[in-house]
Amino acid sequence: QVQLVESGGGLVQPGGSLRLSCAASGSILSIIVMGWFRQAPGKQRELVAAITSGGSTNYADSVKSRVIISRDNVKNTVYLQMNSLTPEDTAVYYCNTGRSPGTGSWGQGTQVTVSS
Repeated sequence: QVQLVESGGGLVQPGGSLRLSCAASGSILSIIVMGWFRQAPGKQRELVAAITSGGSTNYADSVKSRVIISRDNVKNTVYLQMNSLTPEDTAVYYCNTGRSPGTGSWGQGTQVTVSS
């Protein structure tokens, strides 16, 4: 089992930036993908971005022009740099790691609120 701890969320004004971090610990031998999902109130959890151990990335269309996902394979840490944030980005952001996006282990989430 993998434990995931997110950090970096908070309140930011529209147009601002945040960098989320997720540190993984525990047994990660089966991990191929690390990624970020988000869930806004009343909405389904959706994939924001994912990255494989080899560095291949996928982004949701709604964020791909404003978001960069990266990972440190030695530290087993994934980052989500978010720029040009809008109120529509307000959500709880969850770190995820597993053999494919949406599988495996989940963090408890970090709140991102974009508001003026």
